[in-house]
Amino acid sequence: MRRLLVLGVMAVLALAGCGGGEVQEISAANLPSTKDSTFVYLHHLDIVTDWDPASSYSNEVVAMENIYDSLTMYNPRTRRAAPRLAERWQTSSDGKVWTFTLRSGVVFHTGRPLDAAAVKASIERTKRMGAGAAYIWDPVQQITVKDPLTVEFRLKYAAPLDLVASADYAAYIYDTQAAGSGDLKKWFQAGRDAGSGPYTVASWKKGREKELVLRAFDRYWGGWEGPHYRNIEFRVTPNPDRAYRLLLRGEASYVQRLNPELFRRARATAGVRTLQVPSFQNMLVLFNTASGPLADVRLRKAVQKAIDYDGLITGLKGAGAPASGLVPEGLLGHTPGLTQKQDLSGATALLNEAGYGPGGNPLRLTLTYAQGDDDEELLVRRLKSALAELNVQLDAKAMQWNDQWNQGKSADPAKRQDILVMYWWPDYADAYSWFLNVFHSAEPVSFNLTYLKDRDVDAKIDRLPSLVTNDRPAAERAYAELQRNLIEEQAVVAVPWVSNYQRAYLGNVQGYTDNPAYPNVVFVHDLIPGG
Repeated sequence: MRRLLVLGVMAVLALAGCGGGEVQEISAANLPSTKDSTFVYLHHLDIVTDWDPASSYSNEVVAMENIYDSLTMYNPRTRRAAPRLAERWQTSSDGKVWTFTLRSGVVFHTGRPLDAAAVKASIERTKRMGAGAAYIWDPVQQITVKDPLTVEFRLKYAAPLDLVASADYAAYIYDTQAAGSGDLKKWFQAGRDAGSGPYTVASWKKGREKELVLRAFDRYWGGWEGPHYRNIEFRVTPNPDRAYRLLLRGEASYVQRLNPELFRRARATAGVRTLQVPSFQNMLVLFNTASGPLADVRLRKAVQKAIDYDGLITGLKGAGAPASGLVPEGLLGHTPGLTQKQDLSGATALLNEAGYGPGGNPLRLTLTYAQGDDDEELLVRRLKSALAELNVQLDAKAMQWNDQWNQGKSADPAKRQDILVMYWWPDYADAYSWFLNVFHSAEPVSFNLTYLKDRDVDAKIDRLPSLVTNDRPAAERAYAELQRNLIEEQAVVAVPWVSNYQRAYLGNVQGYTDNPAYPNVVFVHDLIPGG
């Protein structure tokens, strides 16, 4: 699942210069020449966990978005969907019928035409499999091919299908006939692709440092006129010091993750550009509302108040910004005035009221967080220290994500944690993803790791897609009301920060920007390799 990306990042479009990066004095001595035409991307985690574009929901998004196209693409400047495979679209007045007109002459990497029938087959297979982020297509009741370049979607309820079609997962259009009479899923998992994007798979060596190489697809509809990177090499480099050295030697084009100290050094290094920008990704501290001590709302509020929000922002050294509610700035539903502050006296009063705290009974809580994440470790260390002063012992355990997630999903409530720490970001550029996935009732448990079961909250969440489509002011109000309920009234979550991301890349890479809707993705075809 994509939450393996707990260390991953996602950042917003920079609006100035070459991606808004701070351009240092560029030295040509150690920069690759244009004729090399290979963009080398360094990632600290394995690149591919699932090659099937219907179920892919993890790190491979960085490659998939260069291999596959979706019908639309999110534009962070306009905050709306923009054309991609679809040249234009229209919707009925009630938001339940959407008609997309496709580009002509597009072909898959398999050589087959990408037409309306192929779009229908692709989305219907994704829906049928129901894996990964396939839920984004839940509103779709029927898909009809009107003509070779026109496809119509009839919805069960109004939804912003133009945004849905721009999602970072499950929106890929692919050739469902790529395997012929064979098993398509097995065909994909061998490291093959059936996309229509600018690049196709050249080699995949699972477990190797140079894990994945993509090469240019000559028949790409976007064309190859002018200078372009003809190849992309994805290398797995967990050690940030080594990644930075590779960048300085000109052996890497882009480092996806830097710690604050290395980022500071990069900003003062000739031949390197840096970019620090906010993202759509935030940190969530989820409280167990169904079992254990935190079933008592007073204790949940006490832990909320014990978090040193301002101290964390200082400690993150630019890698995080204060959060206001669940929805990051830049998305519909962002609500100013919901920034939380530490209040130890308030926490003490709530603990005492519940029979705990200084002078009361000792309280013991369990917490799980991502192993190897320095930022989460900082949060846990500071929270543990603050709670210890309040006669609360916090037993924190660092875990690999799959283990952490499996414990959280345990059918036995006694095996679950009291507090779970994780990142969240939207599947498409709308706040709906937080509410549907994390706070809506669900059986079996998936990402709703507060275990909240509130029919009123569920009903309000279920109305969000229609409101976003038909009445955006009402959607704004609904998002604000839900956030106040979940954070202030029921106290099921704390939001310590929104992530900022600190990138470094070679000074001869021109045209780079970050798009918040596509976590960690560099759209390499858009770049110009400098001399």
